[in-house]
Amino acid sequence: MLPEDAAATIGRAASTSFSDYIAAQNPAALPSARDAANHSAGGADLAPHATTIVSLTYAGGVLMAGDRRATMGNIIASRHIEKVFPADMFSVLGIAGSAGIALDITRLFQVELEHYEKIEGTRMSLDGKANRLAAMIRANLPLALQGLAVVPLFAGFDTTRRVGRLFSFDVTGGRYEEQEHHSVGSGSVFARGALKKLWKPNLGEDDAVKVAVEALYDAADDDSATGGPDVVRQLWPVVYTVNGAGARRIPERTLAEAAEDIIASRSVSGREA
Repeated sequence: MLPEDAAATIGRAASTSFSDYIAAQNPAALPSARDAANHSAGGADLAPHATTIVSLTYAGGVLMAGDRRATMGNIIASRHIEKVFPADMFSVLGIAGSAGIALDITRLFQVELEHYEKIEGTRMSLDGKANRLAAMIRANLPLALQGLAVVPLFAGFDTTRRVGRLFSFDVTGGRYEEQEHHSVGSGSVFARGALKKLWKPNLGEDDAVKVAVEALYDAADDDSATGGPDVVRQLWPVVYTVNGAGARRIPERTLAEAAEDIIASRSVSGREA
């Protein structure tokens, strides 16, 4: 058994926020602790960037999808990067911007939610999760001003309201709840145009998957930084759905069928644009 004074010290150090605890104990370990003075705006092109993420609500939940391409200036840095991750059982996170920093923030956010659940004995509310993520993005502002920005998209199933919800952010940590659908990243303008035409109220899950894949297909058609379905390499978007049963990754076989259906329909119709 710990001495009373040691137990009191540990109790005072305990916090529901893992990132606050790290900031107090070892601030250099945080993603936002990178030395912004060592980076220039032009140097941002040397860091791989993740691009287009789409999210949409459907009957009973919410879906998020991301393409597989990362770019470094005019170079394709990776064709295999994954940009959508489960944050916890009932939420998912998509990243756009500087890939390395975004991945660090994603891992920290996952630990943050797990830590809160262990300390409090309950899950954080969906609004609470979005607020915690906003604080992490705000902490990265000095690097964002140097061109190393991270702009995530966050979605989850609200277990109180029993609906799927999605949130966007800006580089200052501003948090905005979106309705129906949204997209971030370099191809987001084209993806949003597709979502406006394809999304309908009360979509089924299968139809929602097809809408997301087609929106990414349209984004890749006009944005060089967004990777479309790669039939040769058998690379498909990463897609997660979140509903009352939790987060689930859509199998690649389902995504391959959706992509091939899109390609076949456009080939048959002879569509150029």
